[in-house]
Amino acid sequence: METVQFIATVICSTVLLFTVMYFSKRSVHPFKRAVTTVLSGIISLIAVNITGIFTGVFIPISTLSICISAIGGIPAVTAMLIIDTFFR
Repeated sequence: METVQFIATVICSTVLLFTVMYFSKRSVHPFKRAVTTVLSGIISLIAVNITGIFTGVFIPISTLSICISAIGGIPAVTAMLIIDTFFR
């Protein structure tokens, strides 16, 4: 079982690595784009929680929510809002 898990991990890691390399080559400024995504995600998470005073919709601040919003940007924060709204 450990061998199958190791092989699956290697395959997934390789696919992820090649995907990141492909999209970073397509972008003219990959570092600038990554920083912009991280900042927009974190700022939108903060904005949702600040406006939550008026709307009543909050996303709990945790390590997981910060990582998701930093990696996914505004679409990730929107997805967390939709998930939070539907599963309340």
